[in-house]
Amino acid sequence: MKAIKVIEPFKVEIVDVPKPKIEKPNDVIVRVTSGGICGSDIGIWNGTNSLATYPRLIGHEFGGIVESVGSAVKGIRPGDQVAVDPVISCGQCYACRIGRHNVCRDLEVMGVHRDGGFAEYVKAPAENIHLFHKKFDESLLGLVEPFTIGVEINNRAQIGKGDKVLVMGSGPIGICAMQVAKRNGAQVIMTDLVKERLEKAKSMGADETVLVSEENLEERLDRFTDGEGIPVVVDTVCVPSSFEQAVNLACPAGRVVCLGLKDKPSSICMAEITKKELTIVGSRLNNHCFDEVIEGFEDGSLHPEELMTKAYNYKEIMDALDMIKEHPQDVLKIVLKFED
Repeated sequence: MKAIKVIEPFKVEIVDVPKPKIEKPNDVIVRVTSGGICGSDIGIWNGTNSLATYPRLIGHEFGGIVESVGSAVKGIRPGDQVAVDPVISCGQCYACRIGRHNVCRDLEVMGVHRDGGFAEYVKAPAENIHLFHKKFDESLLGLVEPFTIGVEINNRAQIGKGDKVLVMGSGPIGICAMQVAKRNGAQVIMTDLVKERLEKAKSMGADETVLVSEENLEERLDRFTDGEGIPVVVDTVCVPSSFEQAVNLACPAGRVVCLGLKDKPSSICMAEITKKELTIVGSRLNNHCFDEVIEGFEDGSLHPEELMTKAYNYKEIMDALDMIKEHPQDVLKIVLKFED
């Protein structure tokens, strides 16, 4: 079968690899129909993803049609439309035992730590397979995963009805977090440096947007919250200075969600946290959020079709990467379609 492999930074090839086979009773083989290109895929391609090893079959946002199942698999049948959770955990460590397998001590992510889903077929454990309940656009099956990141962010921040939320950054993850927060009954204000991204955020549901290069964010937040201050801040910019700003902007008793994986420290005064008694949480990947997202896709409360900027055939992977590299202001999510 054909698959997309990053041989080394900046070297991508369409390669022939063996088609996966059922080997364990809980194995499921999926014929991949589509996958979304994520920032971590770009990082593997350009050599900036420190978690990846080479060569690597990339892709952790993918879905498709069940091809075959192992003897112990129940409730999943050939022909089912599915999305695949790329998070592989040990099930034994402390994090797994308390129900937080997404930060497993021995965590592996398909497409990063092990080969992923940008291939014609992929094998995954049955517990990582999540069913659609009605016929859905095959080109959008791979977009469940980025929305699960948005659900995890909302869960970690306990965002609910009546909350006012600042999402810093209007890229794909910021948009997903915003749409989930809106579905949960919150009001959301979003920031960015790129006007086109803010226009897209507004069209996809943001209550307000702030072009931080031209507007005073603190003044806008003051008006947005009637002078009370912002209770929830989600930092999807993920640089040391944005984390510092998130802590400073949060109101007393506020919550701050950090997504960054930068290894450079931020300069944050502990008094800022203590005096306001802030809750600061990390959010990584997703913790069993796939079924909730699929429900949102099917009931229309989440909109993957608006997240997809353009679809390419998987053989046009270099054209897709060039689009992201050369026109970042115009791209939210590029989808690869696995069809001849």
